[in-house]
Amino acid sequence: MYLDFKVAMPKTKGVSVKRIKNIPYVYLEYGRVYLPEKKYNTAKRVCIGKACDDQPGMMIPNTNFVKYFPEEAFPKGAEEVVRSSCIHVGAFLVIRKIIEEKFPERMITEVVGREAGLFLELAVYSLLTEGNTAQYYQDYAYNHPLLTEKMKIYSDSEIFDFLTSISKNQRLTFLNEWNTKNNHGGRIYIACDSIINRHQSDEVDIAEAVHTKDEGEKTVINYLIAYDADSREPLFYDTYYGRMSAARQIRFMLDKAGEYGCQQVGFVLNHTYFSEENIQLLDQSGCDFIVMVKGEEKLVRDVVWETMETFEQDCVNSIPAYQVSGTTVKRRLFPTDRQERYFHIYYNEQEHMAERDKMKDKIDRMSEQLKAWSGKRLRPTGEFQKYFKLLYFHEGQEDEVFNCGRELTEVIHQEIKLYGYFVIITSEKMTAEEALTLCIRGNESQKLFCGNKPYLQDGSERIYGHKSVDAKIFIEFAALIIRNQIDVCIRERLMQNGRKWNGVNVSSVLRELEKIEMIKGLDNVYRLDHDVTAAQREILNAFGMTDQDIKVQAKQLSKELIQVEQEKADNYISGEGKDVKSNK
Repeated sequence: MYLDFKVAMPKTKGVSVKRIKNIPYVYLEYGRVYLPEKKYNTAKRVCIGKACDDQPGMMIPNTNFVKYFPEEAFPKGAEEVVRSSCIHVGAFLVIRKIIEEKFPERMITEVVGREAGLFLELAVYSLLTEGNTAQYYQDYAYNHPLLTEKMKIYSDSEIFDFLTSISKNQRLTFLNEWNTKNNHGGRIYIACDSIINRHQSDEVDIAEAVHTKDEGEKTVINYLIAYDADSREPLFYDTYYGRMSAARQIRFMLDKAGEYGCQQVGFVLNHTYFSEENIQLLDQSGCDFIVMVKGEEKLVRDVVWETMETFEQDCVNSIPAYQVSGTTVKRRLFPTDRQERYFHIYYNEQEHMAERDKMKDKIDRMSEQLKAWSGKRLRPTGEFQKYFKLLYFHEGQEDEVFNCGRELTEVIHQEIKLYGYFVIITSEKMTAEEALTLCIRGNESQKLFCGNKPYLQDGSERIYGHKSVDAKIFIEFAALIIRNQIDVCIRERLMQNGRKWNGVNVSSVLRELEKIEMIKGLDNVYRLDHDVTAAQREILNAFGMTDQDIKVQAKQLSKELIQVEQEKADNYISGEGKDVKSNK
């Protein structure tokens, strides 16, 4: 394989030029062998490059030159190196496998066109670096294999042109294809999350200026994203202008769900969406809902007190998978509610003891303060205010001042009893375990998305123009689909092994896989630097891969890299030494 720079022809004894088909090859005689039968010595030669007819004394070296003249292989002033001699391949090989399974080649090619490789490459770049700034893409491409054609490294200007070329129709086509592929014929519970994405540009039509306490006025972009609460798979997203109430967000997501073929829809709601108005809206729309609230919330306090100490120690109510106990009762949600809902009450003993221990110091501190306030009338503030309200405050009396007494301490101890209890309310009949599974998976989807927020918000959309912003969010959505699949595979593997989810997440797994590297040798061939470790083998098994798969695919990657560099060198040679950067 010929390199893409020129060096001075060595003045070492044994170097000669021989023309074959009018091409001046440079040979090195590196030894002689005596042939007894012929009674003379014969030379042992190897080709080390091609001589330059237009530049006497100069030559284009090959990999043999590197072997015999390592100190002269990379002369001062040689062309800039565009790819590192150390390539991180572990995470790339896993992600490439997921892409092949989740995104059929036809699907991406038909939507994005001939630049489908760049689209997926930017999604991988976004996932591995948790960043999306085009200016830093070349730093990433320097030491990673790529999904682009012939592993081409694009400049930031080329990436900008690509982002601005992606149309709204392409984004909608992708979402339609994606949701059709997942075929939501039956009931599907949707968990949704809203994102406020800070932005620098005034030229983005969906951006708005908002005022914050810490940073003053900033420009943000708002968008919603929906997940399948059961599979935790991202379904669709859309941007919107201005502030949107929880009720409007629900209507918005209902409309979008219908557009993408989700006919029977339920919602997994967090506390921000929970209100009487929103529940009535879901009833009117024929949608079921699941919502989690803590035991000390006023809405469910009475239900928890009624069921307390009736189910916690009964093995029938144990849910081992989540280390809680649970039971179900029927109640009306609001005084005006026309139908009864299913209240699933849960108790987590470990959480109860942990929260109780945290409160011990606070109770001691509050008791000392109460002694100092004995017999005084005052207006409670801070951490005391919550407990004063529980004991004394009634409608129309919020501004009154009350005496402190022993009753306040009793109220605090009553509140401690509620620690460890939480309630899930569902409109559809289901068991306590089924409700908890759906709710936790919905929350995990949102937490998974939060894991992407470091690069989905906080000033990361550093580009001007709404087309580029829309394209970046589109690419990040594709990255989120890949990230979700990694998360699902890891969790399933941990459950099979009976291990807990302690400190193992998508980021930590990708960081571990990034340690699988290939090093370029003196012969310009990339080889694995070391064997796959036990921890890496366990991670690979979660994705249906083995260390042998890594070795085989690493060899194939090495061949691809050699071919790319050979073509680059051939272009350099055919260009008569001109800087033909076909791969940069």
